[in-house]
Amino acid sequence: MTPYIYDSLDKQLIIALRNNGRASISELASQLKVSRGTIQNRLDRLIGSGAILGFTIRMHEQLETDSIKAIMMIEVVGKSTSQVVQQLKGIPALVKIHTTNGAWDLIAEMNTPNLTEFDRILRQVRELEGVLNSETSIMLTSM
Repeated sequence: MTPYIYDSLDKQLIIALRNNGRASISELASQLKVSRGTIQNRLDRLIGSGAILGFTIRMHEQLETDSIKAIMMIEVVGKSTSQVVQQLKGIPALVKIHTTNGAWDLIAEMNTPNLTEFDRILRQVRELEGVLNSETSIMLTSM
């Protein structure tokens, strides 16, 4: 990742894109009160530096009622955290991976379409070299 110092305009642009990832360059320029060229240059630099990894959609929770969402806490063997994280990143159902402190080394956010796939992902993670232990909680209701 290329070193890049982020300023308040970059942060405002990222916030605007989080609110509406489909906003046009013109909309963003108007909202942030800068030129279209400035927005395009900033956006190119944010993508080029790796600050923005891509664009995605967020679905309304009511439309995702059939998916199984869970949090998986993972304990790794010794100093194998980096190796395990690389393997976990290859599992699309793990939508986010976090390092943490305390009893668990990693926390993975999981989203699967059904219980069969959920069970398969649990097994896949538990069989990874470097994974010592795990505990998973299904998220039932979000408030």
